[in-house]
Amino acid sequence: MRVEDLQHEELLELDPEGGVIRFAGQRALLLDAVAMGLLRQYLVENFGLTAARAVLSQFGFAHGWRMAAAVQKQFNWAEQVQWRRAGPRLYTLQGLFRTEPGCDDPLSKKGAMLLASYEAEQHLLHFGRSDSAVCWTICGLISGYVSHTAGTEIYVLEDRCLGQGHAACHLLGRTREEWGDEHAEALTFFDSARLQECLDVSLSRVTETLKTAEKKLQAHRRALVRVEHDIAAPLGIVAKSPKMRHVVDLARRVAKVDATVLITGESGVGKERIARLVHDESTRAAGPFIAVNCGAITESLLESELFGHKRGAFTGAASDRPGLFEAANHGTLLLDEIGDISAGMQVKLLRVLQEMEVRRVGENTSRPVNVRVLAATNRDLARGVAEGTFRQDLYYRLKVVDLHVPPLRDRRDDILPLARLLLAEAVVRMARDISGLTPRAADQLLRYDWPGNVRELENAMERAVALGRGSRIDADDLPEEIRQAFPRPMVTGGTVQPLADVEKDYILAALKLNDGNRTRTAEQLQIGSATLYRKLKRYGLIHSRNKE
Repeated sequence: MRVEDLQHEELLELDPEGGVIRFAGQRALLLDAVAMGLLRQYLVENFGLTAARAVLSQFGFAHGWRMAAAVQKQFNWAEQVQWRRAGPRLYTLQGLFRTEPGCDDPLSKKGAMLLASYEAEQHLLHFGRSDSAVCWTICGLISGYVSHTAGTEIYVLEDRCLGQGHAACHLLGRTREEWGDEHAEALTFFDSARLQECLDVSLSRVTETLKTAEKKLQAHRRALVRVEHDIAAPLGIVAKSPKMRHVVDLARRVAKVDATVLITGESGVGKERIARLVHDESTRAAGPFIAVNCGAITESLLESELFGHKRGAFTGAASDRPGLFEAANHGTLLLDEIGDISAGMQVKLLRVLQEMEVRRVGENTSRPVNVRVLAATNRDLARGVAEGTFRQDLYYRLKVVDLHVPPLRDRRDDILPLARLLLAEAVVRMARDISGLTPRAADQLLRYDWPGNVRELENAMERAVALGRGSRIDADDLPEEIRQAFPRPMVTGGTVQPLADVEKDYILAALKLNDGNRTRTAEQLQIGSATLYRKLKRYGLIHSRNKE
């Protein structure tokens, strides 16, 4: 039989009942190219490029050697050149790549020109363009094949590669002596000693990384000991106030049932943390939790992001891609800023929630999904329904259970516990030696209204830790708007003060905040300087507060 006559039917044996596939008499497996790309990505990210190249080169060598041995048992070609010529045909039949006609022998002067290399394709997909050749497995494969057929060790190296941006991959095969010292470094990737060395270095690096992470975790744990009594739920959720305790309790109760939940509240109150609490307390906790900000993505991209797309469905869709609904299968999908999606997307989303099926962009078939959907928004969706900007049927589909997270100003009992927790986290992150808040700083935090809610408080603590000069955060370390906050009149112990006394205390506190500057105090109180002068004179303090 001629090499050109090799066909799948003569090499491939299928045993559907036994679950066995044989190629050239040897058991073979069908492996997805993207899965091989993901394996490469895992090796590179966890062990480094050097170790990944060594592993894949030697894996390829073993594959090629076994292939040559299997084919030699099947056919009785007399000439060695026939065995070499069979290689490119076998590679093509296995779907690895194809060679340029007339340029398919890596041992010739012209070398072998490879087209459609699966390995270069996967490297580009996961890492982008490379500075060096990337067809490590293929070079190992051809090296193993030609070494077995030639009866001597031959190493195939790549001097041009699709992964580098070239039009095709070009390979040359030579013995170790023929390659010489110039390529000695590249040949070490075929040595088992080099592989062991690479893995030892990678293991050492991973060990050091784990040690560093453990030290950070221990420091974080020590920092959180001071505030752990304030944490009423996982994920750093502080619930000292009655309103927040009610939200956490409701979230834990609804987590036990697979109902859709609408989480509402102002921006920065911690809606995503409540969503994570619902996920972690549910039967889906072992599955993925995926959050997507619907307001940050255009309508056309959002459809692809949520539902996926088929290759060629639009410009730039180079391959089939599952959407977030499929990615969150058996888990939880949080649709953040749900109030910002368009009317068209509302219709498509409603269909998915009703049918629990998604249809990728460019496809005609639907795929079932098993996902719990949580939605979050800072908008008033009920008003949107009344105004016709949000579909009523989608609103009720989302609002099976409504969790409203109150703003920070309405749960003032949570301010200091939250501040201490966020302060401890910032101290660990920035490696600062800061132990807590001074009474003056704590007082100013309680005076402020926090329009940006927990997110603003976190920002204030980070700034204070970054700029703090002492062992504790003082009021001077806080942002200016917090330092300038006036005291809030409080009714305590069931006693109501006369209005005149409340006014006096407030004016004096404002004057103290401005270091006795009456002009600035009057401006902030929105009264005339003469009015402030008369009130201070009435209080008998006009001579003790004369700084202008």
